[in-house]
Amino acid sequence: MKAATYCGNKTFTVDSKPVAALGSGEVQIDVAYCGICGTDLHIYLGHMDQRVGFERTIGHEMSGVISAIGDNVEGLEIGQHIVVRPLDHCGECPACKAGHEHICHNLKFIGIDTEGAFQQKWNVAAHTIHVLPNSLDLSHAALIEPLAVACHDVDRGQVSAGEDVLVIGGGPIGMLIALVARHAGANVTISEINENRLAYAQKLGFETLNPKSDDVAKLVHERTGGKGADVVFEVSGSQPGVDLMTEAAAVRGRIVMVAIHASKPQIDMFKFFWRELELIGARVYLKSDYEQAMTLLAEGVVDCDSFITDIKSLDDIQAAFEALTANPNAMKSMIKITQDA
Repeated sequence: MKAATYCGNKTFTVDSKPVAALGSGEVQIDVAYCGICGTDLHIYLGHMDQRVGFERTIGHEMSGVISAIGDNVEGLEIGQHIVVRPLDHCGECPACKAGHEHICHNLKFIGIDTEGAFQQKWNVAAHTIHVLPNSLDLSHAALIEPLAVACHDVDRGQVSAGEDVLVIGGGPIGMLIALVARHAGANVTISEINENRLAYAQKLGFETLNPKSDDVAKLVHERTGGKGADVVFEVSGSQPGVDLMTEAAAVRGRIVMVAIHASKPQIDMFKFFWRELELIGARVYLKSDYEQAMTLLAEGVVDCDSFITDIKSLDDIQAAFEALTANPNAMKSMIKITQDA
């Protein structure tokens, strides 16, 4: 089989490798598609070399078809279309025992801490599998993982109908958060500096603001009758985004920290005292978030065809990462792993 290996120094190789033996409790997947995540870009740029190393197949935003089933696996069948929820928890730590397996103290993220989906055949634990309707396009299904992130973020923010929501950062996750929040009935504004992403957001019917030319906090307050945003999602990963999140929030507003910041940001804690704000962390997803993402995708909440910017073959994975790094306008770049998918 073919597999892409991250070798460090912004380099992938695509080689022929033997198929790994199928273990007990595992299923083997013929991977169809795998999206390039922002975390994958961090790996490519060398930001996570200490964690990932230089001989790993990464990738986790995937879809595929079950091709083999190991011992002690029940309820799954060869030929089923599936996606993987790429979290491996220990089951023994305080977080797991409290029912918070997705933020296990010893969590392994499959495709980062272990081998991932940029390969033609992939063995994973059966408990990570979600079965799809075979009618769902497998390229669309590869959006379920990032959409589940957005579902979890919106749930953490307790967004309800009629609330005013500000999404700071209109990249892939920010755009999906906006779509899920709007589906929940919120009035959503997206703050973004990239003109192409602003244009895409406007095409989807969102109100937009550009911090390069707009006083976003002032305009959010004006447009909400002086109230501010009931829920703010910080998805930019930037210090200006962190500054904006406290300025734009309403009294008792809820701020959801979605982005992973490269360094510790400075936060205006006085605003939390003065306005009784809430700061909420959000990390990955629950099983229920995956199920909701599957439902929203089936309902057409995401325009998948426009959201998927481009699809390249596994042989072209190096070019795909180079292009995505050079062109920040892409919403979702995807790798087609199996040519007959």
